[in-house]
Amino acid sequence: MKYFIYARKSTDSEERQILSIESQIAELYEFAAKEKLEIAASLCEAKTAKEPGRTVFGEMLDRICAGEAGGILAWHPDRLARNSIDGGKIIYLLDTGQIKDLKFPTFWFDSTPQGKFMMNIAFGQSKYYIDNLSENIRRGHRAKLRKGIWPIFAPLGYLNNQQTKGIDLDRERAPLVKKCFELYATGEYTLKALRDVISQAGLRSYRGNVLAVACVQRMLKNSIYYGLFKFNDEMHEGTHEPIISKKLFDEAQQVMNNRGKKKRKRKHEFTFSGLMKCGKCDCLITAEKQKGHNYYRCTKKKQTCDEKYLREESLVEQMKEIIQKVSLPDDWAKNMLAEIELEREQARKDGEVFGQKLEVRKTEIEQTMERLLDLFIEGKNIEPEEYHAKKQKLLIEKCEVSQQIKDFAQKGNNWLEPMKEMILASSQAKILLSRGDNSQIRAFLKNIGSNFILEAKKFEFQAKTGWRILKLLPENWANTDWRRVRDLNPRYLSVYTLSKRAH
Repeated sequence: MKYFIYARKSTDSEERQILSIESQIAELYEFAAKEKLEIAASLCEAKTAKEPGRTVFGEMLDRICAGEAGGILAWHPDRLARNSIDGGKIIYLLDTGQIKDLKFPTFWFDSTPQGKFMMNIAFGQSKYYIDNLSENIRRGHRAKLRKGIWPIFAPLGYLNNQQTKGIDLDRERAPLVKKCFELYATGEYTLKALRDVISQAGLRSYRGNVLAVACVQRMLKNSIYYGLFKFNDEMHEGTHEPIISKKLFDEAQQVMNNRGKKKRKRKHEFTFSGLMKCGKCDCLITAEKQKGHNYYRCTKKKQTCDEKYLREESLVEQMKEIIQKVSLPDDWAKNMLAEIELEREQARKDGEVFGQKLEVRKTEIEQTMERLLDLFIEGKNIEPEEYHAKKQKLLIEKCEVSQQIKDFAQKGNNWLEPMKEMILASSQAKILLSRGDNSQIRAFLKNIGSNFILEAKKFEFQAKTGWRILKLLPENWANTDWRRVRDLNPRYLSVYTLSKRAH
């Protein structure tokens, strides 16, 4: 009677059980020689027997039914089956006589009622072992998740710590992962272009392979890099060290939502193209060159629009008038900068209050999460999907507050520095006007405002808070409408006060 040798390992990973099949084959051939068994073929596969559907195993049973062999030689019954379906097939083929014998170096079997009973017990033990192993793994995962520990193999940029069972920063790859987010957030790279850049920089998989584009996309969408991670569709707060900030992650997601494509290069480059929208139909303002001059017009992609063409020289004159309005005289700027130094102590005290408010808000979020968990455990009218959604929302808010606390600890809540930069920029505006560099004019306008509109050949925009106050500063203080200033952000009212003192 001929036998099929069947050897199996539980995974197709090259790193795990690399000698398992080879050692099984060697032992089985040695056993066959000792028992003088005729071997028809040697069959191997790397697949778990937890579930039915193994290709080589199914083919072996078909060949036995076809008469190529009458028995199977395996290291142990658990190599043949760890599930009730495959185990049942073996017993059924023994009952029908299609399988005449089973041989194992580590297990006794005889094709008798007692032997089949013992074989059933062996298959049952194998199934119990794999079921119990799965439950132990899940229990271990739950224990790690309660502690905020990523429970499985570390993602790119981290390394598994065998002592703490957590994940630590990969000092070699973590900076490259952060660089990947920073480059993508600029919007200048497609996923494929980004993959090529980071590969050249040295960011590869743990096996040293070039990352696939899909792998790069998954990495950019993985919240674990800013401190939160999702496991089994539930969001958890990690205790590992984040690689990036929540703000950088959100910027990358925004670019991805916009498909992250490079802007199409045009035949002519226009300085103010893409800066403005049409005030009538909300389409972008584009530009074209006619008879040696640049003209700006509505793209008219949404609807018919009667917005007229505006020559670039006229547009630049309007922009210069706006810049002139926020340009501070040298003596004003000097005195205001001196007053800023006097405001620093008050800003420090205000900053302490701000920091305390952040801590209070963080505590409130944590208490809300505890109450939410209690409701979920007690089963009080909250479904798992609703619980996971609310928990995720609270975790993201907590992460944002924690980032603000971290930033505050590093930089403080000193709004005087941005104000100082604003005053210096305003005092330098006249230099900008004298140079006549349109690209610098565009950069200055984007620094002081947003929502740029072109309507009826008139350029308008929404100035940022501090710059709006500067636009209100009059030559005659008696003409100032204090109510207009008061309605602005109170944090920036000191710009008005500083200006008044300096004047």
